[in-house]
Amino acid sequence: MSDETTAAERLARKTRTGVVVSDKMQKTVTVLLERQFAHPKYGKQVTRSKKVKARNDHDAKAGDTVRIMETRPLAKSVHWRTMAVVERAR
Repeated sequence: MSDETTAAERLARKTRTGVVVSDKMQKTVTVLLERQFAHPKYGKQVTRSKKVKARNDHDAKAGDTVRIMETRPLAKSVHWRTMAVVERAR
């Protein structure tokens, strides 16, 4: 088995889109991920959010919408990296 990742494995990694809420660290940004789902009993739309840390390879600033990809641990709490800036903050 090869140690290198293949293109198919790379495409199978989780990708999410979120908003950068903090860019105060040197190489890392904090991204807010929000998901919506129907409540199991009542059917009302419920919003849940989670903040993750991502390696900032694309010069993302606070307020930018970015696409991030899951990756190997890059630091103690960094397990994501930015793929692209989808929309710049105004």
